[in-house]
Amino acid sequence: MLSHRQLFLSHLAQTTHFPLLLEIERAEGIYMYAPAGKRYTDLISGIGVSSVGHRHPKVVTAVKEQADKFMHLMVYGEYVQAPQTLLAQALVQTLPAPLDNVYFTNSGSEAIEGALKLAKRYTGRREIISCFQAYHGSTHGSLSVSGNEVFKQAYRPLLPGIRHIQFNYTADLENITSRTAAVLVETVQGEAGVRVPDSAYMQALRQKCTETGALLILDEIQAGFGRTGRFWAFEYFGIQPDILVCAKGMGGGMPIGAFIASQEVMSVFKEKPILGHITTFGGHPVSCAASLATLIAIQEEKLVEQVATKEALFRELLQHSSIREIRSKGLIMAVEFESFEVLKPIIDRCIEKGVITDWFLYCDNSMRIAPPLTITEAQIRESCEVILSAI
Repeated sequence: MLSHRQLFLSHLAQTTHFPLLLEIERAEGIYMYAPAGKRYTDLISGIGVSSVGHRHPKVVTAVKEQADKFMHLMVYGEYVQAPQTLLAQALVQTLPAPLDNVYFTNSGSEAIEGALKLAKRYTGRREIISCFQAYHGSTHGSLSVSGNEVFKQAYRPLLPGIRHIQFNYTADLENITSRTAAVLVETVQGEAGVRVPDSAYMQALRQKCTETGALLILDEIQAGFGRTGRFWAFEYFGIQPDILVCAKGMGGGMPIGAFIASQEVMSVFKEKPILGHITTFGGHPVSCAASLATLIAIQEEKLVEQVATKEALFRELLQHSSIREIRSKGLIMAVEFESFEVLKPIIDRCIEKGVITDWFLYCDNSMRIAPPLTITEAQIRESCEVILSAI
């Protein structure tokens, strides 16, 4: 009989020649367990997903209760389903007016696709501006607006009408004109290695979009749902987007994404053509129930309020001559080393010692640290001891 490892290598599509091949039997809190019982500390939250930890009791209960009622009923937007309506209401309550309309998707990439269509349809324009070194997903549209040519060149031609500007560089905002449908920006650049913009830049960006009639789309797929120490990262900059995109940490481990706008903007999907954006599984009731439970857990357990203290503890403990810099905004952190050749063996040794970290797609000399927001002070200390030992 073939082992799970053999089946994985034989029948699951591979995207590298060197998958980690960790076999996990169960997970709880910040920990994952191999079949033989070895424990791993998940310091990357499944790449920003498990913000309330693995199998949070509120999330598990919500999933079970919803599965006992109903699962998929009909394509998105046709039936009134309580998990969708309650989650949409809860999301809107975290946001400033007029962001009051939510379109649920299955993932961040799909949410980006919907946001791009919405901006084009609402403005009647075709040009989209995004940033160099941005990561917005891997589908054709989201790849088109991503900003790293290494990951794009094999798939061209991609979407036409895409222009790129430098992130956090105010002079480039002059490229935004009356031809621009939307400017798409990560509120904090993730795969570039946690790049945090200046408030003055973000405010100038907002002003330029307003002046030209371009919509501002903020991608908070990694930064949203409390990861940075505010529920939404844009709250730091005294601005608000026209369209907000979220996913990853919003599902408590279940697949879900969303793009959010005003009712006025979102209403253009109703006509010319009717059904302007369609999804079969977007807003799946089990995922929506899990997401609402996640949101409630974050609020009731005051996880956002704890982020700054936990970030400071990581910074205090991760002191070593090999560490060149730590960039962070809350509990999304990039620990920079001299090179990938220096970093990769450290990551490998961490995994051997039971702590899972990673690097960034566009910044392979920096270690990714983005643990569940539920991580405790003792768990931070234990994890940092392992990292320093691995170094």
